[in-house]
Amino acid sequence: MKFLDEAKIFIKSGTGGDGCVGFRREKNIPFGGPNGGNGGRGGDIVFECVDGLNTLIDFRYQQHFKAKRGIHGMGSNRDGPKGATIIIKVPVGTQVLDEDNETIIADFTEVGQSQKILKGGDGGFGNAHFKTSTNQAPRRFDPGWPGEERWVWLRLKLIADVGLVGLPNAGKSTFLAAVSRAKPKIADYPFTTLHPNLGVVGVDEEEFVVADIPGLIEGAHEGAGLGHRFLGHVERCRVLLHLVDGTADDVAASYRTIRGELEAYGGELKDKIEIVALNKCDALTKDDIIEKLKVLKKASGSEVMKLSGIAGLGVEKMLRALNAIIHEERGDNIVEERTVFEP
Repeated sequence: MKFLDEAKIFIKSGTGGDGCVGFRREKNIPFGGPNGGNGGRGGDIVFECVDGLNTLIDFRYQQHFKAKRGIHGMGSNRDGPKGATIIIKVPVGTQVLDEDNETIIADFTEVGQSQKILKGGDGGFGNAHFKTSTNQAPRRFDPGWPGEERWVWLRLKLIADVGLVGLPNAGKSTFLAAVSRAKPKIADYPFTTLHPNLGVVGVDEEEFVVADIPGLIEGAHEGAGLGHRFLGHVERCRVLLHLVDGTADDVAASYRTIRGELEAYGGELKDKIEIVALNKCDALTKDDIIEKLKVLKKASGSEVMKLSGIAGLGVEKMLRALNAIIHEERGDNIVEERTVFEP
């Protein structure tokens, strides 16, 4: 199934039903009076967050959602029923934005959340509503009020515990494939991953979710390489795992490029807890590993772990460190010491 994290759709609530002009006509009651009922209210547009969805691909095939109009009023003081409400189901992490693609209308972060975005138009009054002591046979009725309509953007931001960030070809997909059952595309060239991938990782009989974000490049916060959209997927992660390609000539420059993009993007990205790892250590000599760990530690100002997804080097230690931070960020009531990094 193709991953789609942004879609533009048209929504329209239903128009209210018209009121009715009617009069009571029965044998021996020649002047029965008005009995026209009111029109029903138009259907609403409601968004609901449901389980089992992880992409917006359904909105590629249907972009228009129009609720039914209310039923017209009828004689014998019968009001028309309300038009059917349309419930639009979206995955967890979906934001509904105005047509300007900036103003947030709704933000769905938990299964079961729902919000009415457009209200159906009110039904019109029938002539029975206008009966007075001086106007006992009104022929006036009101038409139903029109519904609301607008274009909205849907933007999906993956909700994961860990976000993998790094330059293209840093080994993020290889790491995800090594620690989970996810099957991302892996190849020895940049920009292999074009869409975010999710994987469920198990460690010490516990599980957490890891998101593999496509490689970022310089200028990503301005949209270069679709980086602006990809950065949005790590906004809700509890911890970032920053993988640096150990085979790169300048690992410090690689690190600074990604950090610069995270800080320029704004929000809370720059303040998130980050674990830095020198990846692809299986392709380096022992002396190269020591030298590059020293350079990367100086650039990041924190301890750096050595890692190799394909060889399994440092993977288990990394998962335990991530799991400890996730528990700490959740505020779980467990006594657990954060793993001490050893290069």
